[in-house]
Amino acid sequence: MSHLFSPLQIKGIELKNRIAVSPMCQYSAEDGFANDWHLVHLGSRAVGGAGLVMTEATAVSPEGRISPQDLGIWKDEHIDFLQRITSFIHAQGAIAGIQLAHAGRKASHQSPWTGGALILPEEGGWKTIGPSAIPFSNTFDTPVEMSIDDIERSIANFAEATKRAVKAGFRVIEIHGAHGYLINEFLSPLSNHRSDEYGGSFDNRMRYLLRVTEVIQAHWQAEYPLFLRISASDWVEGGWKIDDSVRLATVMKEKGIDLIDCSSGGTASHQVIPAKPGYQVPFSEEVRKKTGILTGAVGIIIEPHQANEIITSGQADIVLMAREMLRDPYFAYRAAYELEADVEWPDQYLRAKRVKH
Repeated sequence: MSHLFSPLQIKGIELKNRIAVSPMCQYSAEDGFANDWHLVHLGSRAVGGAGLVMTEATAVSPEGRISPQDLGIWKDEHIDFLQRITSFIHAQGAIAGIQLAHAGRKASHQSPWTGGALILPEEGGWKTIGPSAIPFSNTFDTPVEMSIDDIERSIANFAEATKRAVKAGFRVIEIHGAHGYLINEFLSPLSNHRSDEYGGSFDNRMRYLLRVTEVIQAHWQAEYPLFLRISASDWVEGGWKIDDSVRLATVMKEKGIDLIDCSSGGTASHQVIPAKPGYQVPFSEEVRKKTGILTGAVGIIIEPHQANEIITSGQADIVLMAREMLRDPYFAYRAAYELEADVEWPDQYLRAKRVKH
């Protein structure tokens, strides 16, 4: 039996399989608005058989964007096109999820294919913010240390974004607490040097995430899951490490988080990551085994048997695929063929379905 194609019930939703489309920035929006690119990009992965299709990091405020081309959900006008996307995804039997994000000190940059450089305010960018006035690197802006008012305002942005996500029809929210963006910046001792209630001790550095989680839960639908993406390790001596992630997951499970999406890195420019197929899977396995919470594995998962083994061996409950989904939007159908799993195809594509005998 292929465990990769077994269903997974999480609260009031059922994923038809364990294959998820990981959030991938498309840098194709204008003023935060989704458009036909996003509909086709996300819709084709739903047609392609994935059980969960996640939007890219979707900014809760204009200054929370990585680039001016980021997707956004900071105003009501963003809802209509997002609703068109979720309706299409659900019509294909997949579940639509949204990743809510704030880029913090890593905001206001060009899209990667236009150079990725910092955009200054006088060039159409904006001043970045963070828990402390520490830049990511010498080519990044030094952020303004957030005041308590700034913190309260950003938390309120997550609350309002959640209300809009409900109206847009999403059935999963993932809080982006990874890759050196704002929530991750509060968590990591490398980027958070505050001396108030939001810095210093582990509990204080966790406080911002806890408050964001609380306001999201206040407006999210109780029957739908809430995920959290973390950087399970900073890959830097003296930074966040897997033991911290286990400790965090223990708390977040008690606070109502349903699944921890275990990525890593992004907080420090001098990180050293031993990238290879499945290199982050041990993080999801350790968090899962030590806390009992559902986990997602991500990171150079490219082959059907590899993905299936992750689920079969209990290393994770879902696999989140990024670059492989860009290469092959129909990965799920290829995997089903190789693993000899009989899955439903869209009627329009049935003539192409192959079954191993």
